[in-house]
Formats: sequence, C-alpha cells, structure tokens
Amino acid sequence: MKALLLRLICIMVVLFPASVYAFGLDIAVGGWRQSPAGELGYEIQNTNDILDLENDLNYEDETRFFGRVDIDMPLFIPNVYIMATPMEFDGNGTKTFNFGDASISGDFYSKLTLDHYDVALYYGIPLLETATFDTLNIDIGLNVRIFDLEATVTETSGTGVTETESVTVPIPMVFVALQFRPIEAIAVEAEGRGISIGNNKAYSLIGRLRWNALGPFFVAAGYRYDKFDIDEDDVIVDVDFSGPFAEAGFEF
Repeated sequence: MKALLLRLICIMVVLFPASVYAFGLDIAVGGWRQSPAGELGYEIQNTNDILDLENDLNYEDETRFFGRVDIDMPLFIPNVYIMATPMEFDGNGTKTFNFGDASISGDFYSKLTLDHYDVALYYGIPLLETATFDTLNIDIGLNVRIFDLEATVTETSGTGVTETESVTVPIPMVFVALQFRPIEAIAVEAEGRGISIGNNKAYSLIGRLRWNALGPFFVAAGYRYDKFDIDEDDVIVDVDFSGPFAEAGFEF
C-alpha cells in the first residue's frame, strides 16, 4: 500500500506545475470498506480450480486507504483526474485444486493484491453550469485503469508448495461524472467508469455526499461498487468489491 501511495504522490509532483495555471485543484484521501465476492483461478483445468473468494479463500472485508487528485485545467486543455486504490486480501482455506504448477491438497494460505490506478482526461459539458446557475455539472471523458494484480497460494500442510502469478493490465474506460450542488456547502456527486473489451471487463460506480465544512476543507461519505472480469495470461479473475467510504480533502 505504501508503494501505491508513493506512486500517487510522484504523479502529483509531476503534474503540480500544470496546476498553477489551472482553474481548480481537488485533492482527497480516505478509507474504503471493501467487501469481496467472486472467483479467481490460474491455468484452470477443471471446476475445482475455480476459487471462490468468500467460500474457498475465506476473504473478509478490509478497509484500505485511497487517494485522488482532480485538476481543472484552463482553456481547451482536458481536465485530469487521478485515483489510486489499494486492494489486498488474504486468508486460509482447505481444498484440493491446481493453481498453475502447484497442486494443493488440504490446508492452504492465499493472498490477492489487486491495486489499481485510474487516470482520466475529461471535459465538462459547455455552459451547463452557467445555464443551471452553478448547480449542475456533467463531465465526460476517457479513463485508463491500470490493474496491478498478484495472487499467491501456499500449501500449509504436506509439501508446502507455493505458486505466485502477477499481471499488469491497462484497460481503457469511458468516464462520466455528475455533480449537483443545491447550495454552496453541499454537493451530491456520482462517477461512473466502464468498458468491455474482449475478455476484459471493468465497471466502477461511486456515489458521494460532500460537505464543504470550512474554507477549502471538505469531508465526504458515499458508496462504491467495482466489478472486474479479467482474463490475462491464464489468470482469470471475475470479482466485485463494494462498500461505504469516507474521505477528507481540500478544494482550491
């Protein structure tokens, strides 16, 4: 998780000079309660090799930090939205199955890391804020989500064999965001990202209630749902994660 947040900071440093000339900067960090569901496998040979996150791997809900930066650029330059989301689950189970070259029979330990980064370039619908007296804004653009996936399975009884596989998968997505601000201090926000290309599919929905508490400082809470269906290099992951989140940040 530290490495993921460090990468986000590096991206912010690179883009910071551009933000000097930007119309706005929105930066926030928070925690997301992630509830896992779905299945994964590596070099699947039969149905026993498909591992259920809840029933086979015994993954439980985890709370992870995330961070995001939204830069509102001037003139015709597209706005930039960057978000880093760490994910890591581990657990112990009992099952007979194959995971790559490892044949597991009995008790085992597994860990799944599914960190991902979003980089979106977008524009707001022209004149919409002006026409709605600064109460409604809709953004549309393109998002690239980079998945950094690593799965490890270790037999804890018998041979103690272990197998680890990792893949990095970039997936382009459509990005749409909406902000409704009935009064200056309160805003209702929604974000959607999604695409289906070949064997890879990814969808992400975020709803957020935001309160500008004091000056540039704001707090927010909401709900997030992410679904990934990735088939890459014999790694199959068909999972979804959902849960509430809270965040705090500054808007300039």
